[in-house]
Amino acid sequence: MKTFPKKTHLTRDNIWLKEPEDHDFPAAQDYLELVFQPDEVEKMVEKLKAAPTIIKKSKDILRASKLTLLPETNIHVKENLKKVEKNKKLSPILLVRGQNELIIADGYHRLCSSYYLTEDLEVPCRLI
Repeated sequence: MKTFPKKTHLTRDNIWLKEPEDHDFPAAQDYLELVFQPDEVEKMVEKLKAAPTIIKKSKDILRASKLTLLPETNIHVKENLKKVEKNKKLSPILLVRGQNELIIADGYHRLCSSYYLTEDLEVPCRLI
């Protein structure tokens, strides 16, 4: 049985770290290199590192990305939900504006996890 805090107690401050972790940027780079040229990606990652952390709702990020919500049974989604249950904070999400959709460069599983907690959860993210 899950013992998540009550939805009224779910806030960005008790779920999320204030800044991305160092390993998030290489992960974003690996993903972005599948979509863009490597020299372009290097510039994007530098911009992500320098960008301020902003706040957006999980439901809006998911809609803008046009990705489907991963099932709660997905291994990585489950791991993130367990982290929250143990009061461990999740890393902010790294986002890139695409042509007609938002690209989740790093944090797709964290986003899906946050959506299961509450779709209105405020999510810290870096957006370029």
